[in-house]
Amino acid sequence: MSQPQLNLPDVDTVVKTGTAYAKDLAERTLSTFVVAASGVGVAAGPADMFHASFWQTMGAAGVAAAASLVKGMLARAFGSKNSASLAKGV
Repeated sequence: MSQPQLNLPDVDTVVKTGTAYAKDLAERTLSTFVVAASGVGVAAGPADMFHASFWQTMGAAGVAAAASLVKGMLARAFGSKNSASLAKGV
């Protein structure tokens, strides 16, 4: 009886794929934090819509960034392995 053939990807491909995914996920997480912090900061500052302290603003941005991180991890689990996006073809 012959041994079953394993069709494993090349090591370089795996490293490049993992690196691309990590960069994509880091970029998305950081950009979500910056946008959320800016939005809450603007809303709490000049518009005076909220009475949020600096740490509440940063906490809100952190929650948004954490949600982005989880979403990116789920996208890798259920979508394209090369992207942190749920959109097809990204």
